[in-house]
Amino acid sequence: MSQPFDRGCEVPAPAGAGEPDPTLGELWVGNPLMISQLHNLSCYERNRAYLNVGGKNFVDASTITGTDSDGDGRAIFGADLNDDGREDIVVRQVGGGPLLVFENRFPQKSWLKVSLRGRESNRQGIGARLIAHVGTQRIVRELWPINTFHSQAPAYVQFGLGSQTQVDELTIQWPSGKEQKLGPIPANRHVRILESAAEFETVTPGQPFKP
Repeated sequence: MSQPFDRGCEVPAPAGAGEPDPTLGELWVGNPLMISQLHNLSCYERNRAYLNVGGKNFVDASTITGTDSDGDGRAIFGADLNDDGREDIVVRQVGGGPLLVFENRFPQKSWLKVSLRGRESNRQGIGARLIAHVGTQRIVRELWPINTFHSQAPAYVQFGLGSQTQVDELTIQWPSGKEQKLGPIPANRHVRILESAAEFETVTPGQPFKP
């Protein structure tokens, strides 16, 4: 397969390469507009998943997690789909089933999920910087929802808190330039914070946000 910059050009098969064997799934496409030739040029590369160990190294956990699908994955994002504080994984693919959802079953730890509502800033607080002070730790997150090919993650920030029971203080640096501090905030809940408000609101799963 060729992928030249000129989408109208034709690239012949290399000399001496022989004829493609269709019984083996072999083919040659000389023009990058392969859709018009009714071919799917995915080579069915298997997806891989890597698990971080100790903050430094990674191990290949593809097989044991069941994520090594050969369905031609095109997009992936994380989201807490069942409100248990653990980010699950959604994979969008063009073969082998359009959607794969992988439930996070790692041991349960403390967490805090934060949604923002801007007043002077944009409605969802996109671009805000959140700093959670937890014991002696300082955890920094920015609200930039992952936006990949044909997918987008929810617009919230999630903190993993380990064995801690609260965020002692949460600092929000809004896109408007305002800085807001709240706390303490108990762990294991989803909270909504309105720009410049003195309090936070706890979100109940299944209950829509107030306007």
